[in-house]
Amino acid sequence: MFLGTSAGVPTRDRSLSSMALIWKGEVILFDAGEGTQHNMLKAGISPMKVTKVFITHLHGDHILGLPGLIMTMDLLGREEPLMVYGPKGLNAFLSCLLPTIYEDSVDFRVESAEIAERGLVVEEKDYRVFAARSLHSVEAWAFKFEEKDRPGKFNEAAAKRLGVPPGPLRTALTRGTPVTVRGRTIEPRDVVGPPRPGFKMVYTGDTAFSEEIVELSRGVDLLVHEATFESSKADSARKVMHSVSRDAAKVASMAGVKQLILTHVSARYQDVNTILKEAKEEFNGVKVAKDLMELEIE
Repeated sequence: MFLGTSAGVPTRDRSLSSMALIWKGEVILFDAGEGTQHNMLKAGISPMKVTKVFITHLHGDHILGLPGLIMTMDLLGREEPLMVYGPKGLNAFLSCLLPTIYEDSVDFRVESAEIAERGLVVEEKDYRVFAARSLHSVEAWAFKFEEKDRPGKFNEAAAKRLGVPPGPLRTALTRGTPVTVRGRTIEPRDVVGPPRPGFKMVYTGDTAFSEEIVELSRGVDLLVHEATFESSKADSARKVMHSVSRDAAKVASMAGVKQLILTHVSARYQDVNTILKEAKEEFNGVKVAKDLMELEIE
């Protein structure tokens, strides 16, 4: 769910950078610009379900929605800790921020982790999050969400043929445990197909064209890449280390991604058709995000 898709300043239709990944009841935020919690309300996303926030860099349009979001969590009686990941300076930002939010502090734990090098940032039971440096005017990180391989498809016909009844025995087989039926050992491979690749997504934050982002994005299902300008503003983009839409499309093409979503659009563009058209000349599977646009993960 795209909660904010504007660059630098908000517009009537676009809040500042933020995206929510709603994953099996968990809400993971990537950036938290101004307007994040307002659009969460519109989208029906509870701030109490946010478990992690990944901040790409400390420019205000990517982080200044976080104070209000934390205050709302506190006023709603949150008890579970919140993890915030980001670049050097994040700890200082939060240490200054938290005592000023509400009645001297907040009543739940806000933990922060500054990223020091590329690689694994978080590992959970069914997913991992990796970081790689993006190419921006300040220290900035792109993030890759990677679901671990999914179990193979269960072969109902084979299970029936082998006499495996519905229930706990089939569950055990899908989890990789052999079972015994009428004195015969049934192996998981007898009824379960090979593991299926999990969902993979990269969120770049602000960046100029970057080979490192290309490597991070190899073969992902979804690349969310900034596209602040169209090509006639390429000089302006280079000066502030942002991308034009062709840059984002070039990354998508080189990395072999399945789908590209462009975001972080300059407030000067009310009509995004030029941005979209130029990107499509490099990579066809592309859309320009708008606030509250939702993509369903298959």
